Amino acid sequence: MDNDQFCYTYDAALEMAISMEEEGFRTYLSAIRQLTNRGAKELLRENALDELNHKHQLEKALLDGRMDSNDDLDTPIPTMHLDYLFEKQELGPQSGVREALIYAIHLEKGAVDFYSRVSGGCAGAPMGKLFAQLHQEESLHLQALEDLYEQHFMAEN
Repeated sequence: MDNDQFCYTYDAALEMAISMEEEGFRTYLSAIRQLTNRGAKELLRENALDELNHKHQLEKALLDGRMDSNDDLDTPIPTMHLDYLFEKQELGPQSGVREALIYAIHLEKGAVDFYSRVSGGCAGAPMGKLFAQLHQEESLHLQALEDLYEQHFMAEN
């Protein structure tokens, strides 16, 4: 069955999202442990904390049987698609802030794509709104990372 056309029950959807956020956190943690550059570590630490925050929100929604919604779901979040410009590379001890930022952009883009696919498959179902909200939140994270990259590493026109 095509994943784009598949929708989950509320609990299954939340469990899947919780797993994804946990995996994101673990990926950031693993990268942080390899870095020696303090700025790069701090950048990834902030993103790891975002993943923990999402996971906590999702776990609370699982307990409560509902998730507080955001009314701005219809507003698309523009991104620069920097993930297409830079190849994803593993980080090592000598990686700096620029490399950490590119790494984080790729991780967030993966989450954006995942939530986009699932929210599309659940459009019109109760889960559609939840995944659309998660898609928006991850898009905001991606936009913030791209803005940071632009601010620090892209030359003025």
